[in-house]
Amino acid sequence: MKAEIKALEENESWKITELPPNKIAIGCKWVFRIKRKANGDIERYKARLVAKGYTQHEGIDYMETYSPVARLTTIRTILAVASTMDWHLGQLDVNNAFLHSDLE
Repeated sequence: MKAEIKALEENESWKITELPPNKIAIGCKWVFRIKRKANGDIERYKARLVAKGYTQHEGIDYMETYSPVARLTTIRTILAVASTMDWHLGQLDVNNAFLHSDLE
């Protein structure tokens, strides 16, 4: 939990501000997960602070949502082309990826 709070603070994920009149703040909750290695041993304990977005109403609290997600067919196509063209592929994981807008 300390690591999660530290990452949120370092990335300036929020700022304290006054709520507009007649508005209620969105709550949050902690979500805990045990990450395991392939053999089943515990690798680490993970904690995430998540907003209770389900309390919002479309058209009142927000107008649209967008979450970029690659389709499996797109990934298969890229892998097939990379294999055919003998391209080198790499993979990365970004901690707190939702906090970062631009990646180089």
